[in-house]
Amino acid sequence: MLLYIIFGLLIHFVFFASIFDIYFTSPLVHGMTPQFTPLPPPAKRLVLFVADGLRADKLYELDENGNSRAPFIRDIIMHEGSWGISHTRVPTESRPGHVALIAGFYEDVSAVAKGWKENPVEFDFLLNQTKYSWNWGSPDILAMFAKGARRNNIFTYSYDASSEDFGAQDITKLDTWVFDNVKELFRGARNNQSLFSKLNEDKIVFFLHLLGIDTNGHAHRPSSREYLDNIKIVDIGLKEIESTLKDFYGNDGKTAYIFTSDHGMRDWGSHGAGHPSETNTPFVAWGAGIKYPQKVSAQKFDDTYLEEWKLENWKRHDVNQADITPLMASLIGIPFPLNSVGILPVDILNTTDLFKAESMFTNAVQILEQFKVKMTQKKEATLSFLFTPFKPLPDSKQINILRQARSYIKQKKYDESKPSYLLLCSFVALGLLVALFLLLQACPWSYYVYCLLPLPIWYAIVREFPVIQDFVTLLLTNPPKHFVGYLLLFILGIEVLVLSFFYRYMLTAGLIAFSGWPFITPLWTQAKSTSLSWIFFCLLLAVFPLMPVVGRKPDIFLVMGAGLLLLLLSVLVLTSVIRRKNGFLNEELVLYLLQMLSVVLSICVVYGTHNSLLKKQGLPLINQIASWIILASSLVIPLLSPPILFDRLFSILLSLMSTYLLLSTGYEALFPLVLSCLMFVWIYMEQETLQQSGVSCKQKLSTIQFACNTDLTQFQDFSLDDIRRAFFLVFFLVTAFFGTGNIASVNSFDLASVYCFLTVFSPYMMGALMMWKILIPFVFVMCAFEAVQLTTQLSSKSLFLMVIIVSDIMALHFFFLIKDYGSWLDIGTSISHYVIVMSMTIFVVFLNGLAQILTTKKLKLWGRSKSHLI
Repeated sequence: MLLYIIFGLLIHFVFFASIFDIYFTSPLVHGMTPQFTPLPPPAKRLVLFVADGLRADKLYELDENGNSRAPFIRDIIMHEGSWGISHTRVPTESRPGHVALIAGFYEDVSAVAKGWKENPVEFDFLLNQTKYSWNWGSPDILAMFAKGARRNNIFTYSYDASSEDFGAQDITKLDTWVFDNVKELFRGARNNQSLFSKLNEDKIVFFLHLLGIDTNGHAHRPSSREYLDNIKIVDIGLKEIESTLKDFYGNDGKTAYIFTSDHGMRDWGSHGAGHPSETNTPFVAWGAGIKYPQKVSAQKFDDTYLEEWKLENWKRHDVNQADITPLMASLIGIPFPLNSVGILPVDILNTTDLFKAESMFTNAVQILEQFKVKMTQKKEATLSFLFTPFKPLPDSKQINILRQARSYIKQKKYDESKPSYLLLCSFVALGLLVALFLLLQACPWSYYVYCLLPLPIWYAIVREFPVIQDFVTLLLTNPPKHFVGYLLLFILGIEVLVLSFFYRYMLTAGLIAFSGWPFITPLWTQAKSTSLSWIFFCLLLAVFPLMPVVGRKPDIFLVMGAGLLLLLLSVLVLTSVIRRKNGFLNEELVLYLLQMLSVVLSICVVYGTHNSLLKKQGLPLINQIASWIILASSLVIPLLSPPILFDRLFSILLSLMSTYLLLSTGYEALFPLVLSCLMFVWIYMEQETLQQSGVSCKQKLSTIQFACNTDLTQFQDFSLDDIRRAFFLVFFLVTAFFGTGNIASVNSFDLASVYCFLTVFSPYMMGALMMWKILIPFVFVMCAFEAVQLTTQLSSKSLFLMVIIVSDIMALHFFFLIKDYGSWLDIGTSISHYVIVMSMTIFVVFLNGLAQILTTKKLKLWGRSKSHLI
């Protein structure tokens, strides 16, 4: 049995890993020849300003008094340069946004393996092609390009990562630090001959990454005074930097400036998806080689921005974000980055027609080089009779297009994939044939895994044919009408689970259906009070999937209300326990009071932290220490409680809810409380069903103790009740995932959830805290199911069989729904859906182990074992 479990886990792990090899292989290629325009460029140097998280509308719109909050940029638009909207692509995040701006290609889908924090494949970028570049800003962004430098030509200056504090009083210091250090560099160059010489070279770039606006947007929202005031500070800084460069270079007219953003931001302070507020970023260019403003009488766009921003008379030049890369390369005359897919926006250039034509030709050849390398790689790895060239662009057509383009330039026409020894040998022979076929095509090793792995699976299935036959016979022993009914219910249940990944209200429909369970069984007449409790909590839990996603509308008073309800429930339970027990031990009473005190402390910490951050006083140290102590103790205190079923489960609820309150920002604090109440009722409902199974004398829950020697591999007869219980488990696990929002995407998280623990940006620590918040409802479900297994003697083999069947059927749905395009939200959600269902088996094993530890283990801190009077 153990061998089958290990083999099954291995198979599901391979299936899980396969999606990253099939869908998320990097499209980047290497081996191209650098291409550059063979004419003198219009600029010697370029300054790139990237205001992280800046929305186009917040920069261009006028304030309530009719004045621009960025007067310097407004003056550039009207008198000196070109402007428009830079249309970003999803995912609208900092790393892919900066890669698109500086390297010229959009999201590398293989970055999912790196958590979207960096590109796993080396790539060429603008800074790498310069003679020298100086870069200031966030260490997260600068390190990405400094890491890929091939020569000692990239100089980076960044502040400490701890400065990126969402709870800081003055976040604009992230931008003023950049401006001050840029000015200091030019002041110091007058006394440093080596630096002075480098600054006077041509083909150099200055990159200023400005993080303040993005940080203020996350902390205070884009409509806040802090966000809008930060725009004013950036505008002043731009003016000062331009003045500094003009003074240093004697106003030689050889400097080009580009101001843009990597992404925008939603009204509630998040980004990553494809809403216009996230994809529309400002684009302003001026200086050497940039066309001056053009006054027009009318412009045609599919939006009303021009009228809203009072810019309808100044020609708007929209660009795609990756197009900025070839524009910058063309302006200073450096080779276009080899992996760039950007198309040069020639309408912005203030150069000769010859320069524009040569630049466009260079751009086309550079992109064609990538196509040729990719085709060559594919041809070399495929058998000749299986390789099919890309018909719209054969070699002959490539040559003709390039020859015709070159001819037009010379002519100055610038505008134109049964068990027996014999059976085993058959499968081995088939495997050898498959391996030989793959070898002849020089396929990667992953192809061998995908093609050969099904063979031992089917071999095992054929060997176990009698077992499958017995299973089918068991199903057929039921009347055909019942069999068809069960089958339809099972299919309907699977489809509801699948749809719940996309439409949360399907969970509501499922819970409403669950509430009707007592009416179709004798439970309604056999245990009316328990049935009423089941119906009430099913309907109450069904409300949560209908509510907005957590984080959109934070409400600290709902969190405090959940804590008070938990305290009230604790008092009622404590009174019941004291009345039930003849002799209530002092240590047990102290433990309950300690856990109730922990809940009170959590409520105070949440309230105090909220008020402190509201006053911009940061996270109080005493609150932070208390939060970490509560978190650390939440997994230890339950082990001190007696292993009696009800007592231990309620102790787990109190401890984990104390932590959950600290991680909550709104109504989700009520969710695990309601879910836990439903789990307690479920245990009682399963007890009642034993009467229908012929068990005449059921044991009282107050006398059942969790045993440490539960056998997870015991073999028992399969029953239809096992299917229902296993389906309930899967449904409640999915409800725990999506009950308060779509946790399948990072874009759904609100960083405010972890502000009781830390406010300084720390992705791994914040991610770990958020993951623990997600796991807490799962722990409640699995601990309850551990009790169901114990009280009903549920076959663990049947459980894992049904979980595997349910998860694999769901996985077939999601495998064909995986997306390798679209927004960060779309890509991440499609991957997460597949990961969730494929990981269901492993996940249940992990949660079952954690639940066993929490329910069966007992710590003795009083030096001797105590006997419990029941």
